[in-house]
Amino acid sequence: MATYVIGDLQGCLTPLIELLEQIHYQPEKDTLWFAGDLINRGPESLETLRFIKSLGDSAITVLGNHDLHLLAVAYGHGNLKRGDTLTEILTASDRDDLMNWLRQQPLFHYDETFNVAMAHAGIPPCWDLNTTQALAKEVENKLQSDSVDEYFSAMYGNTPNKWSDDLKGMDRLRSITNYLTRMRFCNVKSKLDLKSKEAINTASKGYEPWFNYPLQIPEGCHVVFGHWAALEGNTEKDHIHALDTGCVWGGSLTALRLDDMQRFSTPCTINRKNS
Repeated sequence: MATYVIGDLQGCLTPLIELLEQIHYQPEKDTLWFAGDLINRGPESLETLRFIKSLGDSAITVLGNHDLHLLAVAYGHGNLKRGDTLTEILTASDRDDLMNWLRQQPLFHYDETFNVAMAHAGIPPCWDLNTTQALAKEVENKLQSDSVDEYFSAMYGNTPNKWSDDLKGMDRLRSITNYLTRMRFCNVKSKLDLKSKEAINTASKGYEPWFNYPLQIPEGCHVVFGHWAALEGNTEKDHIHALDTGCVWGGSLTALRLDDMQRFSTPCTINRKNS
């Protein structure tokens, strides 16, 4: 029995199958964690979503910004962007089942046995583990409620870009969403820079990668995340594991085995669709 965390798939099912063959994945014994962004930009978004859903309880996934974008479009509160590969999902016969399943997925996962926390973009320095769990739950409850349209109608946006416990309504939920699914750079007060997306040395003045600040997590806790392909899987921190290695951009797909923290990668073998 083994547990693997896999980085951003973004609709690249073929490399995933190749990676699972490489690690000798056993569906009846092993557990797979997915760090979000299951779909979009790759050529197999529909097939990827169906495959992850079919894994049932043997897989754990957190939502990424692309997953939330798909849901917003499906609920009529977002527009397809250049490069999106979501049309096949949106027109699929099982669209509603897939969207209902996706809405039930969390934004944050913590496993006490491994002492590992997972969020698509990471954990902001201003939150401890309990706070992160509680705030993620606020968004999850909204996603799974009858008022989900209210969430998607106001989900997009870069403000507020600094956390405050006093935030209310959709400002609060949007802020939580951005920290957990879009964060890369922040300042010492955890104010987000949501425009810079490149490598560590491209930060605006006064900003650093979120993991360069002291985090309020338990001793020995590891954080696994995706989202930031420009890191090429390297944070230079032993307990912070970047797993988006840019498969959809011609890089590789990476899995981290939590049992011994060994990495496995397979090169990209797909041609990204243009749309």
